Amino acid sequence: MLNRLVTLFALLLATTIIAQKKEIKVDQDRLEKRIFDLAEFGKQENGETERVAFSDADIEARNWVVQTMKDFGMEVTIDVAGNIIGKRKGTDASKKPISFGSHIDRVPNGGNYDGCVGSMAALEVIATLNDRKIKTKHPLEVIIFPNEEGGVMGSRAMSGNLTRAAFEVVNSTGYSMGEGIMRLGGDTTRITKAIRKKGDMAAFVELHIEQGGILEKENLDIGVVEGIVGLKWWDVTFTGFANHAGTTPMNARQDALLAAAKFIVAVNEVTNSFDGAQVGTVGRIKAEPGAPNVIPGKVVTSLEIRDLSSEVIEKVFQAIKARAQEIAEASNVSIEFHPLDTTAEPALTDPLVYKEIESSAKELGLTYKYMPSGAGHDAQDMARIAPTGMIFVPSKGGISHSPKEFTSAEDMANGANVLLNTILALDKKLD
Repeated sequence: MLNRLVTLFALLLATTIIAQKKEIKVDQDRLEKRIFDLAEFGKQENGETERVAFSDADIEARNWVVQTMKDFGMEVTIDVAGNIIGKRKGTDASKKPISFGSHIDRVPNGGNYDGCVGSMAALEVIATLNDRKIKTKHPLEVIIFPNEEGGVMGSRAMSGNLTRAAFEVVNSTGYSMGEGIMRLGGDTTRITKAIRKKGDMAAFVELHIEQGGILEKENLDIGVVEGIVGLKWWDVTFTGFANHAGTTPMNARQDALLAAAKFIVAVNEVTNSFDGAQVGTVGRIKAEPGAPNVIPGKVVTSLEIRDLSSEVIEKVFQAIKARAQEIAEASNVSIEFHPLDTTAEPALTDPLVYKEIESSAKELGLTYKYMPSGAGHDAQDMARIAPTGMIFVPSKGGISHSPKEFTSAEDMANGANVLLNTILALDKKLD
């Protein structure tokens, strides 16, 4: 009888512990409210929000985040690259921090969820730990990276991968990256002070919307990211000869725009000629002088190639370049490729971290799958200096970088709960 009572007590105790663990969940309504509150910074008359990095709206939103962190009792600093870093003390000061976060800047005419879900979920994790009076051994760092959309500026600086050449890149606000860093409270003259070395962090975890339709299509709750694709950008310049559109015979033209149009088709054909999941895109084109009655003499297009392998990216680029030279010769124009300083190397996530993400999803009763990230993220650069993991939640209709971008409150909370429980698990397992 006594043995039965002991066994029953042990079962009840185990059940209670499991129940208590599952009860550590974020406040879904509070998380959604923060998403809506953040969307107020930069809201336009049409109800949509514009908040490109370095804009007044970006600065106001960052100030709000800083104040929120301070209200949580966090120690807040802005490093020389403009990264907002909120630190919550652990019980063991000798431990390296477990860091997590994302970004709040947006592409022009973007949505309210890309980057913002991960950032607001990070704040919600801290709020939940405060509510429950839960102390971690490791210090916790919430990092809000600046200008992710314009070249993952903050995370590149932190990983030591931001070159001074990048300071010249100008975004749609009209500010260069260098000017933007100063505008956000950073200091370009001391940019190397932002660098973290390997071992400075115990781990880094980023929650993000999927920005695709796989999770929704397969009716899954969580994506466990196994790797983030690398990407390279180029400006491609076609130089012909501007001339009168009415008096120049068709066979005597040096039409830069016609050559560029053939190039755009070629990018699609060449990229598809390789086996694999690589992608090649021309997303921007500018013709000069831009008059209806003048044959374009100069055209600049963009070129972007992405894949999980740097070798594949280079092979695709060389094939596109060779095809472009053929087009240029046949069109009697010149062509030049100018690499842009927005390169991101492919990054694989850390097995220890992604296994804890998987375990947390299982314990919470959430469905999941392992998947690559076709988009670049701050986690990509953080993987250079820390064991890194990434959590995806569904994007409605696979829509992103659009005002129609949407992730439900339930899906956001699912991701935040996986983030919270992953951090707690890592806190127990990591040195």
